Amino acid sequence: MNWKKLLLLAIPLFLWLINYPISNPRLFNPYALQIIILMGVNAILALSWDLVAGVTGQFSIGHAGFMAIGAYSSAFLTLNYHFPFLPAILFATLLSAAAGFVVGIPTLRLRGDYLAIATLGFGEIVRVAILNAKSLGAATGLKGIPILSSFFSVYLALAIALWLCLALLKSQPGRILLAIREDELAAQMMGIDVVKYKVFAFSLSACLAGIGGALYAHWTSFIHPDSFTFMKSIEIILMGVVGGMGTIYGAAAGGMIITLLPEGLRLLLEQNPVLSQNKEFIRMLFFASLLLIFILLRPQGIFGKKEGV
Repeated sequence: MNWKKLLLLAIPLFLWLINYPISNPRLFNPYALQIIILMGVNAILALSWDLVAGVTGQFSIGHAGFMAIGAYSSAFLTLNYHFPFLPAILFATLLSAAAGFVVGIPTLRLRGDYLAIATLGFGEIVRVAILNAKSLGAATGLKGIPILSSFFSVYLALAIALWLCLALLKSQPGRILLAIREDELAAQMMGIDVVKYKVFAFSLSACLAGIGGALYAHWTSFIHPDSFTFMKSIEIILMGVVGGMGTIYGAAAGGMIITLLPEGLRLLLEQNPVLSQNKEFIRMLFFASLLLIFILLRPQGIFGKKEGV
């Protein structure tokens, strides 16, 4: 047995061993655990966006919509039909992937700004549909969701997502996706079915976003349509840009960094009564400024190097 197989066995075992002490409020700070869980969820969301934008070169602004599908579908099943956690997550994953497939077929024939606008429209359609769905809580949100996510489940899902993305890049479909990113026309001239592979990447990306949404819903125990707005999609984009578009470890690291930074900003704002009254505006300004800084000064992100190139 080589070291890679040993590592695959060791990671779940390690996560399982430390899950109890880290989840015990007597042994570990609950606030710190909250941040650690959200770091893992956001790392999965950043990976999902990076598969489309960084690896395939298709700019999407609708990932909050896939996250919402995963969150609401899994929460609906566990709340109303008492589904076990794993089947609910699997259903949410398949539903998100199906949504990615259905949306991807018409929209991924578009490029550039047109694709971005189309995916943005999809995200808003999902949010408005939830706002008008009484069975999903409508404008009041969905509360009382069983808290089933844990440190173990979130970071095991992150480890699987990392392995899946890295394995994809080393495979033939992954190389084809990288070729499409570098020159779509040249890839098409070589006989590659560009739309098929872009839809495949989009569906896989939606699948990961749905997992992130399901884990998020079963940790917070309350979800609301306002949790999946355009700004959430921008936050996911920021994670990918900061970490490094086209990198796998970079995207995951970007998700964790962008989770930590607002917490530091929040603590800073709470110390100033004047600033705390406008904290939402300052938070949006902070994210927008950070995105511009990285685009202008460090477009390759923190990691810089693109895996697979």
